[in-house]
Amino acid sequence: MGQGLRAQASGAAAYGLGDSTIMVISVGAERLRIDRFEDVSPETLRNLPAAALFQLAVERGEGNISAKGPIVVRTGEHTGRSAQDKFIVRHPEVADKIWWDNNKEMSPAQFDALHADMLAYASDRQLIAQDLKGGADKDHAINVRVFTDYAWHALFIQHLLVRPPLSERQFVTGGEPDFTIVDLPGFTADPTRHGCRTGTVIAVDFVKRIVLIGGTSYAGEMKKSVFTILNFLLPEKSVMPMHCSVNVGSRNDATIFFGLSGTGKTTLSADKSRTLIGDDEHGWSENGLFNFEGGCYAKMIRLSPEAEPEIYSTTERFATVLENVAMDPLNRELDFDDASLTENTRGAYPIHYIPNASLDGRAPHPRTIIMLTCDAFGVMPPIAKLTPAQAMYQFLSGYTAKVAGTEKGVTEPTATFSTCFGAPFMPRHPSVYGKLLGDLIDQHDVQCWLVNTGWTGGPHGVGSRMPIKATRALLNAALDGALGAAKTVVHPVFGFEMPVAVEGIDAALLDPRGTWADPSAYDAQARKLAQMFVDNFRVFEDHVPDVVMAAAPKIE
Repeated sequence: MGQGLRAQASGAAAYGLGDSTIMVISVGAERLRIDRFEDVSPETLRNLPAAALFQLAVERGEGNISAKGPIVVRTGEHTGRSAQDKFIVRHPEVADKIWWDNNKEMSPAQFDALHADMLAYASDRQLIAQDLKGGADKDHAINVRVFTDYAWHALFIQHLLVRPPLSERQFVTGGEPDFTIVDLPGFTADPTRHGCRTGTVIAVDFVKRIVLIGGTSYAGEMKKSVFTILNFLLPEKSVMPMHCSVNVGSRNDATIFFGLSGTGKTTLSADKSRTLIGDDEHGWSENGLFNFEGGCYAKMIRLSPEAEPEIYSTTERFATVLENVAMDPLNRELDFDDASLTENTRGAYPIHYIPNASLDGRAPHPRTIIMLTCDAFGVMPPIAKLTPAQAMYQFLSGYTAKVAGTEKGVTEPTATFSTCFGAPFMPRHPSVYGKLLGDLIDQHDVQCWLVNTGWTGGPHGVGSRMPIKATRALLNAALDGALGAAKTVVHPVFGFEMPVAVEGIDAALLDPRGTWADPSAYDAQARKLAQMFVDNFRVFEDHVPDVVMAAAPKIE
């Protein structure tokens, strides 16, 4: 390690870092027990600020500085989440609360073996520790301690979680965390010994309150582990955890944006006329809406200053973490159109990098819910009003579509259904979250809309992508109330109410059937997609009231 961040054998030392001063604290050389991660490393760096982590990552060769100040890193073979390598430990205390059809189990003995082996792996490595929080609502937040041996992973998670003042952090106050996350990318799991599938593992133990992550450099596993924890804990307090973005307007009118990756949650919630609460994970409690995080994790592929100026500006800020973004090795300029490493290029930054972001992560109860889909079949309207029952049907369906070329073997649009818009992070049965949301919509009289950010005039490869300017204009009309009393027509298959005229929008865009050159081809495509919805929803038929089942699309 370079001179600027050399930890001492014991005690503490202050070092200058440009115009900042950092504190490097180590735990000393004496270790009588090796049963906690606090004890395994002769040099554990605790609660370093972002500037220090940035310098440490560069000194270690973990990443490169780009022309405008971010650090550019590579995640190797894992350029996204390893959903098939995630496990929940099956303890008797929690077994009947877990949705095992969607979650893989690991035995307590296998988890203990994994824990012991990761302790041994870490024993001669310098760990970096961060004391952070999940959740901006003090009544429902959890304290999270994260250990990792990658400086850029520590920087990433400091950006993404809520950063309490140093005086409130557990290392300083002597308190214990609610959950501990151990993230060791270089550790390789043993499927035979640890009960996992490959050398990559994400194991969550809700009884011991530990998450173990190994064999992957994709930093998003850490933040999604916190989401999984809150998705398990909060429903028992009648708090709704949500995979969504949230913003609020000048009239204190909060809006929830549900949507899977690539549907526009981050893009559409980063609106200069509204205050951003957060772009990915939130709770809805008796106190209103609250961000689970203290930062954003935005997709960077084909980013432009014209279409997404607020997000683009973060790529010119110090210590933003850019994952797998192409960079010229000489002049260090970024190329956001280069997908040679992955389509899933990402940027992680603290939320205050967005100029109009909320610093407290709180908002009142919502007036509006937007359910986003990127429909590559070209069937869904650009905007449609949903009844509460239709909103519940869409929430449990969690529909979007993959397009040809994004994955090996995908040659035509492929429907993707991820219940609650976040199935990989839902430890409990979807009906638990569905009932919570339905009750809250009724209690607060929330208006719900479906917005299609995908294709119009035909499927992917024939039609064209929905113009983002039109999407923003339609959203604004919905949020300011202009669409509330607009004349509508009912979609013959899905039953949505579609506006027939919106000021400033070409009326031809509003009816998806009319945008197709062959209306009969549209009808066939709509029936095809409707059947996919019906087939997918069969698993929920015994868990929802009749009014929700009646909101299913109608297939002649």
